[in-house]
Amino acid sequence: MKAIYIKNIASRLGLQTWQVENCIQMFQEGDTIPFISRYRKEKTGGLDDVEVASVKHYAESFEEMEKRKATILETIASQDKLTDDLRSKIEACLESTELEDLYLPYRPKRRTRATVAKEAGLEPLADKLWSFESRDPRREAAAFVGDKVPDADAALQGARDIVAERFSETPALRDTLRRIFRTLSVSGKATKAAADSQDADKYRAWMGHSEPLKNIPSHRLLAMLRAQEEGFLNISLTTDAVKCCNKLYYDFCQERRYPSPAVAEQLKEALADAFDRLMEPSISNEIIKEAKEKADKEAIRIFGENLRQLLLQPPVGQLRTMAIDPGFRNGCKIACLDETGRLLHHEIIFPHPPQSEKIKAMTRLGAMVEQYGIQAIAIGNGTASRETEKFVKMTHLPASCKVYVVSEDGASIYSASEVAREEFPNEDVTVRGAVSIGRRLMDPLSELVKIDPKSLGVGQYQYDVDQNALKQELDETVEACVNKVGVNLNTASPYLLRYVSGLGPALSKSIVEYRDAKGGFNSREELLKVPRLGAKAYEQCAGFLRIRGGKNPLDNSAVHPETYHIVSKMAKDLGVATEELVGNEKLCASIKPSDYVTADFGLPTITDVLKELAKPGLDPRGAAADFAFCEDIHSIEDLQPGMELPGIVTNITAFGAFVDIGVHEQGLIHISKFGRRIASPSEVVKLHQHITVEVTDIDFDRKRISLKFCK
Repeated sequence: MKAIYIKNIASRLGLQTWQVENCIQMFQEGDTIPFISRYRKEKTGGLDDVEVASVKHYAESFEEMEKRKATILETIASQDKLTDDLRSKIEACLESTELEDLYLPYRPKRRTRATVAKEAGLEPLADKLWSFESRDPRREAAAFVGDKVPDADAALQGARDIVAERFSETPALRDTLRRIFRTLSVSGKATKAAADSQDADKYRAWMGHSEPLKNIPSHRLLAMLRAQEEGFLNISLTTDAVKCCNKLYYDFCQERRYPSPAVAEQLKEALADAFDRLMEPSISNEIIKEAKEKADKEAIRIFGENLRQLLLQPPVGQLRTMAIDPGFRNGCKIACLDETGRLLHHEIIFPHPPQSEKIKAMTRLGAMVEQYGIQAIAIGNGTASRETEKFVKMTHLPASCKVYVVSEDGASIYSASEVAREEFPNEDVTVRGAVSIGRRLMDPLSELVKIDPKSLGVGQYQYDVDQNALKQELDETVEACVNKVGVNLNTASPYLLRYVSGLGPALSKSIVEYRDAKGGFNSREELLKVPRLGAKAYEQCAGFLRIRGGKNPLDNSAVHPETYHIVSKMAKDLGVATEELVGNEKLCASIKPSDYVTADFGLPTITDVLKELAKPGLDPRGAAADFAFCEDIHSIEDLQPGMELPGIVTNITAFGAFVDIGVHEQGLIHISKFGRRIASPSEVVKLHQHITVEVTDIDFDRKRISLKFCK
């Protein structure tokens, strides 16, 4: 990659050029973001996965820009208009807008008014106006009257059309206009379609609304743009044509002598036409698009962070679990799972109206808990959740069997998916949905990777933002989470394995097929026997895969096989076997990291190795905590302002956090209700965090609950 791009990336991200250069080189060699951030810290200076991903994004953008430059240079050269100066300017571009401005005069275009004027032979007259050489434009225009030009007025009009196009294609003037437009306000005006449409009611707040573009929050702009997309709102910038044209004319004239009054009149008229017809529409759209891209980035960032928190929820672990998908008329669907999430049994009980078979349901529930050795119960948080939770807690359960409420978001999507059909070809969607609820409690990460992240209920305007950018962010987030936690090679599903560094759908399928045929892996090295899994893929994935009870205890840690020889030397120097060193914090603390630094592995790697040896395979997610809603509050009618209630954060947006307080309707803590001035609610709360809130207002008609953060 060219030095100008590397230097620019480093400047944008606040990095050293060598860090960027090394990252780009490793990308070119096929290294992944998780592998680079964890196992190549010497080469990156300790960059984390987000920073490495940012380098990759910019590098890919500049690679696309370089291809675009090649196309532009070739096009201009084919017109015999490529000068050395123009080539240098194009090659030095770092912004796409600057590049496209330079290309604009040479871009193949449809037949325009300027084209017609040129065909009529009026370009020499336009040149005289443009260069201020004309003394009497009207007298000089008479010389161009002929078959294609009926009179002097037509000649001047044609010349102005040519000049107007030149104004619109002047990079400096376009850039000036962009700077002006970025300071303007964006306003929304209701369309005729909005007048009689109930669907437009949710957008009424933005009809007649005006706000500086630089200050408008991302969620508000996206809401206005959605209203425009649905035909209820027209969005525009509040431009002042006179002020804009005066500024453009001043900039155009300031580096040259001012023209005669007659020429100035022609130029100003051409500039006004250029602004109204060519510049304002395109640059206004460009600036609004630019603002949307900024809003998209913010919405995508929030979605990515929410997804990260969701996937890294603490698991209850390998416990025998009963999953309950609650319901009234259709009953509560129950699935009993073993320690690995395998379905043991399923049935339906009817503890609620209209059947109200409470005694029978309680008997069956207790029998299943005893028969299948249930250690944890997961209840979906949808319809009849509170009622089912109360019923379950009335049943005589072992003291060690805890009850958890689990988010159902996306469970119905999973149950009808191809993934679910492959896992449970002989079960219906209700059973699959219940199983998913139970597995989410056991290991949220392993289960949620099977579901499209956009269906998990943690986004903000996710269907309005750039879908390619959103997919890339979410895929990288899932990949980062999976590799942060690590994956059990002998139990992981192919849907989880595909996110492991260096793998993918094809290799994950091959791994599972090999595992099924051979009865499991005894070592990481055995991965090299998997068809089509070569040395590079092994290098990328090995450190993120775990083998419990394998031949080498290091295979159940994040220590990479490439540093096993260093661990062996440490153990030998201490006079113990490797098995004795792994997990022995006291022995690990006695080792001086600098003693094992080599030309290939520096202090950061050795420090990481020792940290992992002390606590091998430590799950970074912690342990799941149980939670209980207020027992006296079951519906919105039970609420009163001033009540303090326990709640669970279910979604975080730019404008606030949504909280489940157990009344079937989500409450909102507006960003202004967190007790202090903050830039984002994520500064105070995290997804699925257990918090205490105060009810400040209740709108019973619209079923809206306003909350204030307490603790």
